[in-house]
Amino acid sequence: MPAVLDADAARLWGALTRAAFAARRTEIDDLNVFPVPDGDTGTNLYLTMDAAMGEVRREHANRGILGSASLVDEARTLSRALLMSARGNSGVIVSQVVAGISAVIVEEELDEVDGPALARAVTRGAELARASVAHPQEGTILSVADALAAAAREAADGGGDAVEVAAAGVAAAEEALARTPEQLPTLAQAGVVDAGGAGCLLMVEALHRALTGSWTDESGSLQQATEDLLLPRSSWHSDPTPGSESSTTTRQRPEGDDPMDTLPVGIDGPAFEVMYLLEDSDAERVGQLTTALDGLGDSLLVVGGPELWNVHVHVDDVGAAIEAGLAAGRPHRIKVTHFATQVAAREPQRFAVVACAAGPGMAAILEDAGAFVVTSAPGARASAGQLLEAIRATGAASVVVLPNDKDTLMAAEVACRAADEDGLVTAIVPARTAVQGLAALAVVDFDRGLRENAIAMTGAAVSTRHGAVSIASREVLTWAGPVSVGDVLGIVSGDVALIGDDLAATANEVLDRLLSGGGELVTLVSGVDADEALVDAVADHLAKDHAEVEVVRLDGGQQVYPLLLGVE
Repeated sequence: MPAVLDADAARLWGALTRAAFAARRTEIDDLNVFPVPDGDTGTNLYLTMDAAMGEVRREHANRGILGSASLVDEARTLSRALLMSARGNSGVIVSQVVAGISAVIVEEELDEVDGPALARAVTRGAELARASVAHPQEGTILSVADALAAAAREAADGGGDAVEVAAAGVAAAEEALARTPEQLPTLAQAGVVDAGGAGCLLMVEALHRALTGSWTDESGSLQQATEDLLLPRSSWHSDPTPGSESSTTTRQRPEGDDPMDTLPVGIDGPAFEVMYLLEDSDAERVGQLTTALDGLGDSLLVVGGPELWNVHVHVDDVGAAIEAGLAAGRPHRIKVTHFATQVAAREPQRFAVVACAAGPGMAAILEDAGAFVVTSAPGARASAGQLLEAIRATGAASVVVLPNDKDTLMAAEVACRAADEDGLVTAIVPARTAVQGLAALAVVDFDRGLRENAIAMTGAAVSTRHGAVSIASREVLTWAGPVSVGDVLGIVSGDVALIGDDLAATANEVLDRLLSGGGELVTLVSGVDADEALVDAVADHLAKDHAEVEVVRLDGGQQVYPLLLGVE
C-alpha cells in the first residue's frame, strides 16, 4: 500500500514541527535580517505553532475527540488556530501555507492524503502564502514554498506516494533555501540564508519524518543547505548523546572582511510592527483596509476570512494603522513592536548557567550544553559555598542556577543571596530533578539576558513531568503503603506512588501515569546501577503502548535512581 498522511500522522507532524521550531529557534533568529533585522523569526515561528497546538488540544478536549479527531477535524482546527496565533511576518505566512494544505483536506473530505493529494495540498499552501503578501519578494519563504510545491507535483506526476512526494519537497526546499542569498542582496550582504525559508524547510522535514519516522539525512537538511552561510547552530534537544562530538558548526567566512560587520546598525523603513485580529467585517471593508495600510507602510499581510482576519503591517504611524482597522471592523489582540528597541535588546549580554549534576554522564551532558557544573548527589549534595564559588567562577554578570534536586534548592537560595550582595544578578530555576534541568537548559539562549532565559527555563522545567524508580534501602511508611528493604519504588513528581518488585515493570507503570495527561518527548536517564536490558525494556514498552512519543536515552551515571524519567 502507498504511504499516506492520516490523522495520526498529521498530529505527529504538528508536534514534530513545533519541536523543530523550538530546537532551531535561536539559530533561525540569528538568520533574520529581512525585511527587518529584528532577530525574532525563529521565536515567532515557535510561538505561533506552540500556541496553535495548544488551542487545537483545548478545543478537541472540550469536544471529547482529543487524539481521535478525523483528519478533516485536525486540518480545520489547526488552520483556524494558526490564523489566531500567528506572530510576525513569518508566522502569518506559515499560517497561510498550512491553511492551503488544510483547505484541500477539508474541501475533498480526505481521510488520508496520498501522493497526488499531498502535491495538491502543498501547491495550494504555496499559492495562498504568495497571495497573502501585498508585494511578494523572491529569496524569501515564498520562493522556498514554490520550489517544494513544484517538486511535489513532479514527484506525484511520476507516481510517487506521500513519502516520495515529501522527500522531493525536502530536497527542493533545501536547494531553494541555499539559493536565497542569490535572490536577495540583503541576505548575501549578511552572509545568511532566509530565516522564513529555513522555517519552511523545517516544516517539510517534519512532514517527511512524520511519514517515515526518520530524518532525510543524519544532520538535517537545514544544516546541509546552509553549511557555508549558517551562524553557529544550537544543539538539538533530541540528540544530547553523552560522549558524542558537538553537532555545532562554525560560521564560514568568505574571503575578506566579515560580512556581519556590514550589517545595518539601524532599521531602514518603518519603525513599528502592528498586528491585530479583525472581526465584524466583510470582504469590501477588508479590501479598503488593505488599500489604506498599503499606503501607510510595507510588509503588509491581511489574511483569513470570512469571519476572522489577521492583519500585519510595518508602519511609522501606529495610530493610523489601528484607526484603519476600526473603520473596517473590530480589531482586537492589538500588538505593537518598536523595531529599534527590539534590536537593541538583542545585544549580547554576559550570561551563564550553573547546574548541579548527580553523575558523571549527566555532568558531561550539562557541560556540553554550556553549563558550569557542580557535583551534587544524595549524601553529597552541593553546599551553598560550592554553588557561590561556581557562580563567581563563571565570570558572568548574571547567572541562572539549576539545582536539579529539591533538597539543593535552599543551598541555591543562600548562594544566590550572597552573589547578589557581590553585585551579581542571579535567578533560580526550580528544577527538582535532572530531567527538568535538561528541559530548562534546552531552551537557553546565551546571547539573551537573565530575565528572558529565566522565564523560558522555568516554563520548560515546570512543564516537564518527572518520575523515577529506586530500590528501598530501609523500611518506611509511604503514601503508597509500607515499604520493605529491597522493594522497588515508583516515584511520581517526587512522591512514592507505587511499590513493585520489578524495576522495568514499575518504571513502565510510572511512565503510564506520567503520560496519562499526554506527552511528546520521553527522556530516560539511566543510573550507575542500570543495565541496558532495563532501558531496552522501558523503551520497548513505550514503542508498543505510546508509539506517538519521541524517546531520548541518556547515560546519567547517577546513584540511588537506576532510572530517571521525564515527559515533555
